[in-house]
Amino acid sequence: MEDYQEVLNARISEERAAIELIKITSDLSYEKSIELIIFRNRLVDKSSSEILNLHDYAKEFVQKPIEINETLAIAKAISQSNLPPSKIDIGKLTYEWIKEGAPLDQIDDFLRSKLDCLQTKSKNISPKDVILYGFGRIGRLVARELMAQEGRGDQLRLRAIVLRNNNDLNLIKRASLLRTDSVHGKFKGTVIADTENKALIINGHAIKVLEGSNPEDIDYSAYDINNALLIDNSGAYRDRDSLNKHLHAKGVAKVLLTAPGNGIPNVVFGANHLNFNIDTHLIFSAASCTTNAITPILKVVNNEFGILNGHIETIHAYTNDQNLVDNMHKKERRGRAAALNMVITNTGAGNAVVKAIPDLKDKLTANAVRVPTPNGSLAILNLSLKKSTSNEEINHSIKNAALEGPLVEQINYSLSNELVSTDIVGNSSPAVFDSPATIVSKNGRNTILYVWYDNEFGYSCQVVRMAKYMSKVRRPMNY
Repeated sequence: MEDYQEVLNARISEERAAIELIKITSDLSYEKSIELIIFRNRLVDKSSSEILNLHDYAKEFVQKPIEINETLAIAKAISQSNLPPSKIDIGKLTYEWIKEGAPLDQIDDFLRSKLDCLQTKSKNISPKDVILYGFGRIGRLVARELMAQEGRGDQLRLRAIVLRNNNDLNLIKRASLLRTDSVHGKFKGTVIADTENKALIINGHAIKVLEGSNPEDIDYSAYDINNALLIDNSGAYRDRDSLNKHLHAKGVAKVLLTAPGNGIPNVVFGANHLNFNIDTHLIFSAASCTTNAITPILKVVNNEFGILNGHIETIHAYTNDQNLVDNMHKKERRGRAAALNMVITNTGAGNAVVKAIPDLKDKLTANAVRVPTPNGSLAILNLSLKKSTSNEEINHSIKNAALEGPLVEQINYSLSNELVSTDIVGNSSPAVFDSPATIVSKNGRNTILYVWYDNEFGYSCQVVRMAKYMSKVRRPMNY
């Protein structure tokens, strides 16, 4: 049996290494605009215990002993390099370092061989002003994420928030709603209501709060906001004509809708964003939370095995459009108390997927059940395949997509047999693949896949990714 003090000393040593890694991570973010992550998990604003837990996940995920002292050595070497602003997965780098057996005294040569490509991909980035039109569930989470990723301010800069109704200009309540959230917890920063200047002071930055029932009449340039990206999360405008009103406002260059849109490109970032020219299209939709959850998995499965047909059933958290208690509602069933009932409703996600994966046209049906949870949803994909497969093969293909390729930010590969809906709250990936739950029929031609998603935060992270892409401020990445 191990000596108690020896185990304690080992843990203290790991905690100290984690604290050192936290400092290096913060310094790189704020001084060099280099963001370190570990298998897509952010390291900034994490505690030492959270850092060590991420290492445990990494060990299980790649089935290699990745230790804190090894990732710390990689981080130290990166901090002493002359790399450009970038996003670097030190979990993946450490895995490759161990796999290749490179000695410690050759770590600089190893990093040059892996990261020199960042120099060639590097480009001058001009910061982009961002306006949030609407400040509901998604708007506030996007605001949180914009501030969390602010770094030294050379990517997206939140400059203004627009409310459609003058009666909503209660800054004290708006500040409180941003500061504390019943589902997502407290905001990791400071929020002050400046009622005199009609602004929210977020982490020291004055964010102007405006009233704009007529979006085309707002002059953002009067507040030194120019060439801005406007993110419309109001739910009021969903087609090209109505969203085009934003482009008539002074200071707005592009518009991103946080809902499915009509007559505009609907994009699941990572899956089909390269299909559209961001210079010729000025208005985009980030599609829906469900579409963002199922598209990455369906894309992998269709590419690897081919999908003949299938049905998607979404077990979705209740949303703000449902009633708290039984009352009138324009849609069937949604008038019943959301926190007490499972409610069958419809979803357009099955049809929306086709915009990202045209090969699936007329192959999918879809429906939804709203359930009494405030956040955290599950999509069940029941698919008939062209190519016979097995549990191991289909899981392996999705795991590979989570490790390498264009969908690494979109797919989180879960190994847990104990995963439940609250566990995925706060997950930045739009799709959390439940690998132990995979079912394949005996003939290998039918499969049922379970995909969890934080329908609020995971989707908001996708919105921010698309916003960076539209604004041309995405840094070169090593994933």
